Amino acid sequence: MEYGFDINYVLDFIPKLLSTLNITLLIVAGAIGLGLLVGFLVALPRLYNVPVLRNVSMVYVSFFRGTPILIQLFLFYYGLPEILKLVYVDVSKVPVLYFVILTFGLNVAAFISETIRAAVLAVNRGQVEAAYAVGMTGYQAFTRIVLPQAVAIAVPVFANLVIAMLKDTSLAFTLGVMEMMGKAQTLGSLSQHFLETYIALALIYLVISIALERLMVLAERRLSRHMRRDTEVKNRLFTRRKKRVSLGRLNRELKEVPRYEA
Repeated sequence: MEYGFDINYVLDFIPKLLSTLNITLLIVAGAIGLGLLVGFLVALPRLYNVPVLRNVSMVYVSFFRGTPILIQLFLFYYGLPEILKLVYVDVSKVPVLYFVILTFGLNVAAFISETIRAAVLAVNRGQVEAAYAVGMTGYQAFTRIVLPQAVAIAVPVFANLVIAMLKDTSLAFTLGVMEMMGKAQTLGSLSQHFLETYIALALIYLVISIALERLMVLAERRLSRHMRRDTEVKNRLFTRRKKRVSLGRLNRELKEVPRYEA
C-alpha cells in the first residue's frame, strides 16, 4: 500500500506536535539555567588563573566541546547510575527527563564558560584601572563597568547557543523522552507519512528559532545602546575635527598659491 504526499497531514500534525512543545521548552530552559550557573563557575578559574582548578576547567571544557552530545546523553543516562551505585545512591527511579536536562546543561555550560571568558577579556582593562583610580572596589568595578559591557558582547553568541540547544533537544527522543521529535516519530509510525511529519516539525523549529533570534536582537540592541551612543559621539567629534582640519588646510594652500602680477 502506497502513501502519497498529502499537505493536509502537515497541517494536521502541527497542532499535535505543539502539544509536546512544553517538554522541549522545559529542556531548553532547564539546560540554559544550569548552563549559566555551571558555566560561570567554570569560567572563574581561567579568568583568575587558579592553578589546579584552571586545569580542571580546561579538561571539562575540552570533554564537553570535543565529544558528541548524543554520546554524552548515553554516558550520563547509563553510566551515572552505575557510578552512584558504588556509593549506595540509587537513581534508577529518577525520570529520564532529569538526565536529559543535566546532560544538556553541562554541555552548554562548557560553551557558556568560554563565552563569559571571552566577553570579560574583551572589555578594555584601562576602564577597570580607571574605576580603581576613582575609588571603586573590585565588586563595583565588575558590576558597573565590566559586567554591562561583557553581557552586551556575549548576547549574540548566547543567542546562537540557545537556538542550537533548541535544535539539539531533538536528540532526547533517543532516551524515550516524548518531546516534539519523539512525538513526530510516533505520528510518522502510526500514519506512515514521515515526510509530512518532518516538514511540520521543521516548520515549528523554524518559527521558534526566528522568534528567539528576534528577541535576542532586541536584547542586544537594548544592552548595547550605550555603546552606540559612544560611537555616535565619537563620529560627530571626528566629523567636526575633520572639517576644521580641512578648512585649515584649505587656508594654508590658498596662502601658498603663487601670485602673478601683470
